[in-house]
Amino acid sequence: MSDTRPIIGITMGDPAGIGPEIVVKSVADPSLTSLCRCVIIGDAELLQRVSASLSLSLKFSAFDRGDRSEAIEVVDLSNLPSDFQLGSDAAETGKASAEYIVAAVKLWRGGKIDAISTAPISKKAIGLGGYHFPGHTEFLAELTSTAEFAMSFFSGNLRVVLLSTHHPLVDAIRLVTRERLSRLIRFTDRALETLLGHRPRIAVAGLNPHASEGGMFGAEEANDISPAIEECQDVGVIVSGPYSPDTIFLRGFRGEFDAVIALYHDQATIAMKSLSFGTAVNVTLGMPLIRTSVDHGTAYDIAGRGIAEAESMKAAIKLAGELVRGSRVSV
Repeated sequence: MSDTRPIIGITMGDPAGIGPEIVVKSVADPSLTSLCRCVIIGDAELLQRVSASLSLSLKFSAFDRGDRSEAIEVVDLSNLPSDFQLGSDAAETGKASAEYIVAAVKLWRGGKIDAISTAPISKKAIGLGGYHFPGHTEFLAELTSTAEFAMSFFSGNLRVVLLSTHHPLVDAIRLVTRERLSRLIRFTDRALETLLGHRPRIAVAGLNPHASEGGMFGAEEANDISPAIEECQDVGVIVSGPYSPDTIFLRGFRGEFDAVIALYHDQATIAMKSLSFGTAVNVTLGMPLIRTSVDHGTAYDIAGRGIAEAESMKAAIKLAGELVRGSRVSV
């Protein structure tokens, strides 16, 4: 019988963080590997050491799409020194984690894998390693020549799309313009219709307390946010707002909307992590490949201790598989 499981390439993340641990814990879960064929892109020797430290009896083998091995498959870049330091940023580990991402995209381009799930990287470390991107999203956009993309987070009913990502707050506020927000609303409408199979109901969070309460606490809602929403409504997008940012994410979580647009990074992530930490998945919208990721960082402070939770990594891999299956159905 042919193996119809989606093939998910899992990048190992920053070797100095919890990435190797949560990846190993994820692929050790038979309930996950029964749904997805998991292929780790990383360093086989490190994966073997981590598996042994966790008292897991995993077997690893080289990846071959034509193979149906029962072992966990690895694309081994063997790009780590034996004595790197856990729990800190370094050029060698940053460069290695970036190389896993590059290799994953090459595998996808070659038809070897169906989607990518990424363990966390350190932005500082990849910069030290010579890769100057503010995060995974922008890195993958460069590798796939994607001009229009957006970071989003999914957890059950709650889907949050970000207007800006890793910017200082003062800069993020300046990025809240009518043109940028209107473009994102229309992009979100198209991207989520493809993923969900129906026109999404989109809510837009306000920037200021109580969405400025009629201009009492700021002018951005009146000058930029409301005009962008009205412009999109005029072309048929099902969008409303701006809503008070302290309640709109809970309303999305309860299923009142299909997506909430957040106006800056922490507005999105504080809400998402408070409501769904450990089950939320980072999804990059707009790319030609399906890419999911965890909702947390490298957690250097607990690296190597064996106590990292793998639930977000598992959720990311599972969602990647579901999105692949959905795309197969729609073709």
